[in-house]
Amino acid sequence: MLKTALHRYVNNFRGFRREIWILALITFINRAGTMVLPFLSKYLKENLHFSYSQVGWIMVAFGIGSMLGSWLGGKLSDKIGFYKIMVFSLFTSGMLFFILQYITSFWGLCFGIFTIMAVSDMFRPAIYVSLGVYAKPENRVRALSLIRLSVNLGFATGPVLGGLIILGVGYQGLFWIDGSTCILAIIIFALSVKEKKKVAEISRLSELEIQTKSVFTDKTFWVFLFISFTTAMLFFQIFTTLPLYHNEKFGLSEFETGLLISINGILIFMFEMPIVSALERKKTNRVKIIFWGIVLMASSFFILLLNTWVGILVIGMLFITFGEIFAFPFSNAFAIGRAPKGQEGRYMALYAMSFSLAHIVSSKLGLEIIGHFGYTANWLLMGTLGCVALLFCVWLQRLLQAEIK
Repeated sequence: MLKTALHRYVNNFRGFRREIWILALITFINRAGTMVLPFLSKYLKENLHFSYSQVGWIMVAFGIGSMLGSWLGGKLSDKIGFYKIMVFSLFTSGMLFFILQYITSFWGLCFGIFTIMAVSDMFRPAIYVSLGVYAKPENRVRALSLIRLSVNLGFATGPVLGGLIILGVGYQGLFWIDGSTCILAIIIFALSVKEKKKVAEISRLSELEIQTKSVFTDKTFWVFLFISFTTAMLFFQIFTTLPLYHNEKFGLSEFETGLLISINGILIFMFEMPIVSALERKKTNRVKIIFWGIVLMASSFFILLLNTWVGILVIGMLFITFGEIFAFPFSNAFAIGRAPKGQEGRYMALYAMSFSLAHIVSSKLGLEIIGHFGYTANWLLMGTLGCVALLFCVWLQRLLQAEIK
């Protein structure tokens, strides 16, 4: 029985080209090394003694830089190719992480965080576009899930190691490891994967057809982007307000917070690929899958209202994790499937920017609400926003049905 289950699990990972595995490996190395991010709000609040409002503004700089990087990465991937963007992004952001540890002023950190995110998040749309080149069409959704799995496995490893490093040598060690892993990842990529141009399918489309399908006039895609933005707002609470809540409400250490966050990555490693493969085989409607993912994510915040027992943190993490498993892989697939040939970079840039904007609003709004009204008000707001996203899912489904008629 166990052998059969293991065999089925392994089968979900078959059929990928070598380049996809290299992309997954460098993504894992990069994300495992990104240990600063889960502890950034704690570092700013407890080590540098900034106020909630100042931490919120630094997170706004984080998000604005991320938005700019996502836009540049998508636009330049269409113009000069994803390969060059990936190499530049990881190598330069690695060097910038080394410098960031020496900046301690409020305005210096706003500028430093903005710059490093503008460079590092050029990588995100570029890697999405690379999957369109290196992944077989029939494996594209699973390839997206494999990259997400690498991200989450890295996040499962990173916070635990990060918590131990903080206890051992302090926050300075995290910045050195972050920078080193970015540079290591891109060296492996450059040595292992040769640049490959996108197939020139765009030549089949006239200029008029391309303009008609511009992303800025695609109403259905903009409704989808709002859904992505809202679900990302809920997700980013894991890295902004929840670590502070763990300590202030329940007295958890950085290591204990790292263990709790690692539940997210471990569960995704175990369950996302089998769930995605099963739903793909059944050809389940992607918008419906996203809908039920948001139901679980919104429920996780309503669960946090029962705050008399520390175990509620684990239950809330389970709900938001399984919500993420349903919502995010199929959101990725919807976005890249919606893009016309020749505009993949632009579509994926806007998709990545919706996450960056969510990071700005999620962190600033969440921290301001906590500062003025407390954690309970923030959990109520996040759960309610999830309910709004559900209504937009219903609208999106109707728009898609109207396109078919």
